Amino acid sequence: MTFFRTNPNRLLHMAIIFLQVFSVVQVVWWFVDQRNYAAENANRQRELYSYDMVAAQRLAAAGLSADEITNIFPHAHVDSGAVTLTPAALAELSDAESRHVTQYAWESGFFLLVQALAILVLWRGLSSEAEIRRKQDNFLAMVSHQFKTPIASLQLSLETMVKRQLSPERFQTLSQRMLDDLARMQGMVSKILDSARLDRGRVQLNRERLFLAEAVRHVLATLEDVANRAHVAFKVDVPASLAISADPLAVDGVLRNLVENAMSAMAPMGGGTVTVTGRAAGVGAELAISDTGVGFAPAEGPKLFEKFFRIDNHGGRDAAGTGLGLFIVQRFMHFENGSVRADSEGAGKGATFTATWPRVEGAEV
Repeated sequence: MTFFRTNPNRLLHMAIIFLQVFSVVQVVWWFVDQRNYAAENANRQRELYSYDMVAAQRLAAAGLSADEITNIFPHAHVDSGAVTLTPAALAELSDAESRHVTQYAWESGFFLLVQALAILVLWRGLSSEAEIRRKQDNFLAMVSHQFKTPIASLQLSLETMVKRQLSPERFQTLSQRMLDDLARMQGMVSKILDSARLDRGRVQLNRERLFLAEAVRHVLATLEDVANRAHVAFKVDVPASLAISADPLAVDGVLRNLVENAMSAMAPMGGGTVTVTGRAAGVGAELAISDTGVGFAPAEGPKLFEKFFRIDNHGGRDAAGTGLGLFIVQRFMHFENGSVRADSEGAGKGATFTATWPRVEGAEV
């Protein structure tokens, strides 16, 4: 009961599902009852016809002609003094019963279909709500842990600076660690805010012509120090003239999240190589970011872009992340009229994330 008090919507959904199931039972009972009623009516009509045939037989025995008898009982058939019910009357009785049963079957079937669809929609809604709640709980627990770690590191570094006389080298090391911790917290806060804004569609894009090679160089330059400490090397092969129509901040967010995702995938392996390649593909411009990291099962590719979804390959891809980076990428690409996909041959075989934007002719200016 405590669960339902804290989740009144779930109680409402369960009550509606119960009513829907009760309605299904009622419809089934109604169909069975109406079918029985139609059969009873047909049997009653046959019984009345049988009384008529008895009366007609007595008239025939009294000497009335066949024409006189059929004038009184149109559904009677007289042959050599024997009176029977005409085949047409029997067929009419069977047809009437069949029509009624068919009508009830179609009506009850339609209502059952509607009820079944309603139950399915409600059940899927409850399952989706439970899954989202589970992901949110995991997300909150993970974010709490992720914030506690840099905060504890900052506190330790500050206490060391305050209580001890440090050499310039040690002071520089601690200062760099503090800057890294602050950058880590700032990145998590930015992802949380960006995901909330994108999830609600509250985004305004100012599209302009951008050269992908320059955008890639800018993002990799800002991540160069982090990559060096993580023993990650960058390889870039993007044509200088490859231009797209997109918002500069959105492109920066997409590239940064994809590169950071690739770097996190190689952390358990002690480093590796991130390869960035670009090419024209029809009316689009493709940018592929490949890593030599932990990879993932091919079936999990589409799930990577779901909100809060994380793969934990023993500390691998996004194990220490928020589960929001690739969701942000997918939402940005959606608003940019582009697309993004994830490919991998399996665990331990690296991965490739391919983003596609609308391409424009890009003679450098």
